[in-house]
Amino acid sequence: MSVRAGGELGLELIGFVPYRLNRLAVGVSNHLSDIYRERFGLDVPEWRVMATVGSRHGCTAQHIAASTRMHKTRVSRAIAHLEERELIERVASAADRREREVRLTKAGRRMYAELVPLVLERERELLACLTREQLRGFLAGLEGLETFLGLQD
Repeated sequence: MSVRAGGELGLELIGFVPYRLNRLAVGVSNHLSDIYRERFGLDVPEWRVMATVGSRHGCTAQHIAASTRMHKTRVSRAIAHLEERELIERVASAADRREREVRLTKAGRRMYAELVPLVLERERELLACLTREQLRGFLAGLEGLETFLGLQD
């Protein structure tokens, strides 16, 4: 926040933390998307679905929407496209036969196994610009903000 001539309050967007966090999130997402978009033909929602389903060995669309903070329509579209590509399938849940669980197919598991090491390496490259102390502080700050906003999984 700054005070302009004449005493009125103003906002310098470049210094506004919510703006900076959003800009950082978009930049990081774009940095990662080079891998999953160009090499695997996935868009951001599809990547998030694959990552969520792959790490849990199956889950509901509701879980995907809640954990990724994506709108259920985006999740549904991503699931439909991944089904068309035969990377995921929907099966009846063992816990509740009325619910459908999303799981990786054999082809989806192969893609996931190839993709995960690449994105983890990209994450390492990204965080390498921080010192060990900066990284600890950054991760602690993220955790503090997530706790404040109720975003823990």
